[in-house]
Amino acid sequence: MKKIEAIIRPEMFESVRDALLKIGCQGLTVSEVEGHGKQKGLVQQWRGEKYQVYLLPKLKLEIVARDRDVELIVRTIMDSAGTGQIGDGKIFVYDVSTAVRIRTGEKGEKAL
Repeated sequence: MKKIEAIIRPEMFESVRDALLKIGCQGLTVSEVEGHGKQKGLVQQWRGEKYQVYLLPKLKLEIVARDRDVELIVRTIMDSAGTGQIGDGKIFVYDVSTAVRIRTGEKGEKAL
C-alpha cells in the first residue's frame, strides 16, 4: 500500500475530486495548508501599497491506495490539477506498512 500526498491549488479541488471519483478512488482526506516552494510567495497590492505574501493557501490531499492503483491516481491528479504555471503543487508517494479499519478491525488492503 502507498500513501499519496498531493499539494494543489484550492481552485483545482473540484476538478481533481471529480476526476478521482471517475477512476473509482473514493477515500480522500483534505486539509487546508499554507506554504511555498520555488515560487516563494507573491507580491500583491492593496490600497496602492505593495506587500509580499510568503505563505500561499493550498490544499493537501491524502489518499492511501493499493500499489497497483498508485500510477493511475498520480496521473489523474496531475492531469486535473495542472495549469502549466508555477505553483501547481507537488505529489509525494510513501510506503504504508499497514492500515486498520477501526470499526471492524480489518487490516491491510481490506481496511481500504
